[in-house]
Amino acid sequence: MKICVCIKQVPATTEVKFDPETNTLVREGVDSQINPFDVYALEEAVRVKERLQKEGEEATVTVLTMGPPQAEQALREAISLGADDAVLLSDRAFRGADTWATSYALAQALRKLQPDLVFCGMQAIDGDTGQVGPGIAVHLDYAQATYVAKIEALDKRKITVRRLVEQGYEVCAVRLPVVMTVVKEINEPRTPSLRGKMNAKKARIPVWKAADIEAPEEKLGLQGSPTQVVKVFSPPHREGGEKWTGEPEELADKLASLLKELEVV
Repeated sequence: MKICVCIKQVPATTEVKFDPETNTLVREGVDSQINPFDVYALEEAVRVKERLQKEGEEATVTVLTMGPPQAEQALREAISLGADDAVLLSDRAFRGADTWATSYALAQALRKLQPDLVFCGMQAIDGDTGQVGPGIAVHLDYAQATYVAKIEALDKRKITVRRLVEQGYEVCAVRLPVVMTVVKEINEPRTPSLRGKMNAKKARIPVWKAADIEAPEEKLGLQGSPTQVVKVFSPPHREGGEKWTGEPEELADKLASLLKELEVV
């Protein structure tokens, strides 16, 4: 079974910079890390691989990311955590992509890899949209399961998962191939082993450009993004409020009067 994990390298600091011309995040030269939610996706993929191998089935985990050359560091870390190999999508044509263009590029790469299972974190901490995983499923015409908290069962035709929803949990069976986004409740990520670190150090990571995934440039990067950041600015600081002191009954009446005055109630 072929398993792929889509990860993202995100800034490891809140001190981020933006390109004033494109209003996009400047990632070069910034301390980075694997998006924390993606670490849970990677761990679950490795656990599925290990479980299948114990049952006598072949299974591999390939990690995929799109980013600048420095994103190779995140891929090597993923290999140290149990992935078998990795692919880096890196091309200036990908620069400035929104979630739609990003999911399209990743989907084009996945077409070459032909996975049965695709794991993603539920969202990235630098964007918080939760759109890339479902977007990949749409571009590939794969089934999808979002906010997966547990894998109940898996065979060659379908996977049964427990999804986290507002009212609790939902158990559903989904046909393969499938794209899944996972929540952090699904597992506890491991730490890199010595063997994993050695594998990561000697791994050869191919770099695919737009031409390698047969993606027309008009569908990539800023050019292929239907949503764009028009302006980036810091919100104004809030002014100090009023502090009231007194007995609870007195303060309650004062607050009620203020709310009526403001026509809130």
